Amino acid sequence: MARRACLLALLSTSAICAGELTPAQKQLNIDSFEHVWEKVRDTHWDPKLGGVDWQAVHDELRPAIEKAETMVEARKAMRDMLGRLHQTHFGIIPADAYQEVGEKSTSSAGEGETGIEVRVIDGHALVTAVRKDSPAAKAGVRAGWRIARIEGKAVDGTIESVGRAYKDSTLLDMMLSRAIAARLSGGIGSRIRVEFLDGSGTLAQREIGADPPRGEMARFGLLPPQHVWVESRKIDGSIGYLAFNMFLDPARLMPAFEDAITNCRDCAGMIIDLRGNPGGIGIMAMGLAGWFIEEQGRRLGTMLTRSTPLNFVVNPRLPLFRGPVAILVDGLSASTSEIFAGGMQDLKRARIFGSRTAGAALPSFIERLPNGDGFQCATANYLSQSGKPLEGAGVIPDVMAPPTRALLLAGKDAALEAAIHWIHYP
Repeated sequence: MARRACLLALLSTSAICAGELTPAQKQLNIDSFEHVWEKVRDTHWDPKLGGVDWQAVHDELRPAIEKAETMVEARKAMRDMLGRLHQTHFGIIPADAYQEVGEKSTSSAGEGETGIEVRVIDGHALVTAVRKDSPAAKAGVRAGWRIARIEGKAVDGTIESVGRAYKDSTLLDMMLSRAIAARLSGGIGSRIRVEFLDGSGTLAQREIGADPPRGEMARFGLLPPQHVWVESRKIDGSIGYLAFNMFLDPARLMPAFEDAITNCRDCAGMIIDLRGNPGGIGIMAMGLAGWFIEEQGRRLGTMLTRSTPLNFVVNPRLPLFRGPVAILVDGLSASTSEIFAGGMQDLKRARIFGSRTAGAALPSFIERLPNGDGFQCATANYLSQSGKPLEGAGVIPDVMAPPTRALLLAGKDAALEAAIHWIHYP
């Protein structure tokens, strides 16, 4: 294990990336090439790969991986292979970036949280929200503060490495946020040292506790256990507001949705906040849409799998809400969040506010390759009701209202305020 850890560490250094590889490292790259080729062959939703002769691609590029003397050359050979698919969400992630967004970002799931929501805006990690009564709130942390260091280590390196790996991807916002959020988590009861720059640019040092995650633990199939929460209330006097962090735990969330709709029959409008929501169980999108769409047989879209197409048909249900619906999204809204938001937009049943979504509507996985790099592979395709692919494109809001540091420091939520204004003055 120690030898493998050392090898993986070496592979992630700039010296190895720029210098020649040892025979052992070359073999790991060849093993990685073969693994990627086989995984695409065995899991792609289209067994014919859109007419691509996958065996011929393998035979053509195998000499390139065998001759690769640097990690740059090895990654190019594998990326060239995946490039023949002409599809998004098939990619190679360098080892240093994978450590930030792969194992590190998932190993903290279920551990303590500070109550800080973070996004990378204009190249800086900013606090976008602080949960009420959380350790961060008690420590005086405010929205708009810039995160400079966590446990004495600058966050700029993380932003740079993840930014390089995802610079041309719609997943950039999600991966940047996950990488920073992972560093802000810790064991329950632990304390995390964070250095901020406040609104005036003054250094603010805080030692923030880590509380148990918000919400109730939920389990579904083979998915790892997740804490799920739902929040509903009325805002601005007459507008219903519904937010939840994942499309999971239907036995608890669907009744909560129904209660929110029942209590909002006379509301001027409804706002569904999917910002930061990475998705979950796809069929829940159909169920949720049923409270807003009366006609039978309407579809949010279609998922194309290796076995059979899956039509996301809306299931109408009572009580029906007929008023205006606004959906808030951002670069962390993914998967089922995109299916729901994109479908409601196509059916002209909702107006979308915020920032472009993650473009990650497909079932996919990211795994570690033998050479230490990461490999992302999608296993299905999805088309919205209008025939548009969401993968690699995302849902484009009708009203772009991204957060800025100035707005955050002023206590303003651009997307929410824009949605409220539209409901009152359509």
